[in-house]
Amino acid sequence: MRYSANSVWENKDKYDVVVIGAGHAGCEAALATARLGFQTLVFTVSVDSIAMMPCNPNIGGSSKGHLVRELDALGGEMGKVIDRTFIQSKMLNKSKGPAVHSLRAQADKAVYSRTMRRVLEAQENLEIKQGEVENLLVEDGKITGVQTFSGATYHCKAVIICSGTYLKARCIYGDVSQYTGPNGLQAANHLTDCLKELGIKMYRFKTGTPARVDRKTVDFSKMEEQFGDERVVPFSFTTNPDDVQIDQASCWLTYTNETTHDIIRANLDRSPLYSGMIEGTGPRYCPSIEDKVVKFADKKRHQVFLEPEGLETDEMYIGGMSSSLPEDVQYAMYRSVPGLEHVKIVRNAYAIEYDCIDARQLKPSLEFRNISGLFSAGQFNGSSGYEEAAAQGLIAGINAARKLQGRESLVLDRSEAYIGVLIDDLVTKESHEPYRMMTSRAEYRLLLRQDNADQRLTKKGYEVGLISQERYDRLKEKERLIESEIERLKNAYVGTSEKVQELLESYESTPLNSGSSLAELIRRPELSYEAVADIDVTRPKLPEDLAEEVIGQVDISLKYDGYIQRQKRQVEQFKKMENKKIPEDMDYDAVNSLRIEAVQKLKEYRPVSIGQASRISGVSPADISVLLVYLSGNHR
Repeated sequence: MRYSANSVWENKDKYDVVVIGAGHAGCEAALATARLGFQTLVFTVSVDSIAMMPCNPNIGGSSKGHLVRELDALGGEMGKVIDRTFIQSKMLNKSKGPAVHSLRAQADKAVYSRTMRRVLEAQENLEIKQGEVENLLVEDGKITGVQTFSGATYHCKAVIICSGTYLKARCIYGDVSQYTGPNGLQAANHLTDCLKELGIKMYRFKTGTPARVDRKTVDFSKMEEQFGDERVVPFSFTTNPDDVQIDQASCWLTYTNETTHDIIRANLDRSPLYSGMIEGTGPRYCPSIEDKVVKFADKKRHQVFLEPEGLETDEMYIGGMSSSLPEDVQYAMYRSVPGLEHVKIVRNAYAIEYDCIDARQLKPSLEFRNISGLFSAGQFNGSSGYEEAAAQGLIAGINAARKLQGRESLVLDRSEAYIGVLIDDLVTKESHEPYRMMTSRAEYRLLLRQDNADQRLTKKGYEVGLISQERYDRLKEKERLIESEIERLKNAYVGTSEKVQELLESYESTPLNSGSSLAELIRRPELSYEAVADIDVTRPKLPEDLAEEVIGQVDISLKYDGYIQRQKRQVEQFKKMENKKIPEDMDYDAVNSLRIEAVQKLKEYRPVSIGQASRISGVSPADISVLLVYLSGNHR
């Protein structure tokens, strides 16, 4: 049988779910649906770009480390892969309280990508296909399949768009403008038109990346060496800590100076950011070096980090100096920095513009409100960062699977997870720039620590079907040990014996005038569970594989007990608002005394609860009171 070129044809293979894109969101989405038993096909413009890190080759960081550990607790893959491929690891913010401790690991970017690709290739029910999706097939408001640029039609029951920064992507530096995706890969130029035809509101955002330079041309003697932690903490709760104690690569710190800033100021008219050549809005919390120099004019210098891209390459990433300045200016700018006087650029810095959506068109499940079976995740939703993308990908994958199972969506609220904060912000709040997760966005961050992500979310992952019975049983045993140890310490008393007073003196802790429980002693800032070991005569031997985690949780629970209890009371009030559900077919026009702006916003967003309604810009506390009275009357 003869086929004509570019003819439309129907692929007869059966799929339940199609995932568009195989970046960090697409990988998690595809793995979730496949692991839950659904035949999944993931499209990528290049199989060589699976789980690629086009910007900084690291996972985690402030608040982002929380997302990765939550992802792992739910059954995601990112934490496991970075544990296998990191070359340096640090726990950030250790001088502060545990609520803001965050893991950050420098990855070997090529090995990370290869490792994640192997995970996908080995996953049952999952196929990878290189190709560009051009059209979504929608009938009666329901997704029925996709069509590729080559003309092939693939029927399915759910689609998850994880297109990252590829939609109509344009890479820019100076006067150079190329319609390519990141790292010069092919852009996805055709899906946007289909989305607009379906009535989906689009934005144009931008992000950027610094130059990559040749390690052999860097003078490290003029920089400060940055080491990893002596004792590495893994991202995944399933990783044995002893397996990640490796020889780590070094990173390096240097600084810009007035000469650097003068070069940038003198060439601002040649920057696409300031010439008007770039249309998209960039992330405020990850500014280019041009923006830093303009917006923080009083700063005499800015930090610059030299970070290896991997162990088998001489490419290094210049953290803190992303730019879209012309190539000649980039050379002058970078070479003004101590240690980079003779540096040679391997890849120029560039900005990238791309199409994304207004995420307020989504339900909290990440399904489009107006197209049944169409989900989306990652930078396509207007967020930034690998971790934010992966977290959304997992939730979108879980909820696509649960829709096909006929089960209720998994929606994490703001009191349960950073992932809940992330998604609630995206689908509720107007954003005109790429959204970045930060600890300050989480109202209940003392409860949402990265160290207790498994206790908060592993049960949910088990109920979904992504956590094994063995892993869930291990968590229950850990929780039992934590609870019993806290109770024992509260009831274990010591007196004013010489041994007790000597121990307190050795830690410069106030001597006892009368008896005290061990729990009360551990609450002292200078003491800990380990510190009081010599006077704890009833201490049991904890299981070796759980001891480190149990001890950490006991210390935190006792030291921050008052703050934790106060925040739990705040959560109880929050839950009351979240539990007051609003019917999907609510007629806001029928609610007397609602302001016109509130009616418009409520009709546009269709909030699922009073809590979500209260976070919508333009809906006042008075409007919420009116809604509560109306719902109460209707209920009666």
